[in-house]
Amino acid sequence: HVQLVESGGGSVQAGGSLRLSCTASRYINSGYCMGWFRQAPGEERERVATILRYGITSYTGSVKGRFTISKDNVKNTLYLQMNSLAPEDTGMYYCAGSVVFSCPTSSDFRYWGQGTQVTVS
Repeated sequence: HVQLVESGGGSVQAGGSLRLSCTASRYINSGYCMGWFRQAPGEERERVATILRYGITSYTGSVKGRFTISKDNVKNTLYLQMNSLAPEDTGMYYCAGSVVFSCPTSSDFRYWGQGTQVTVS
């Protein structure tokens, strides 16, 4: 079993930046799909960014050009750099890990962190 622990959330003014981190309790195959999700109060969980093997990344439209997902395989850590934050980015952010190379649906993710709150005012 793998535990994922997020950190780096907080409160920031619009236009500001935050960097989220997600550290795994043990090694995860560097090719396995990992992602960041967020959920605002009263809203459904939304996938924000995904990273696949070879460093291939994808983003939901609202964060393209502002957020960057990356991974340090040596440190078993996933990152989400968030720039030009806006109030609509407010929510609980979760990292998720899988044991597959492709993850088109959220059910493909086996491991979830406890979440870190991001508040943009």
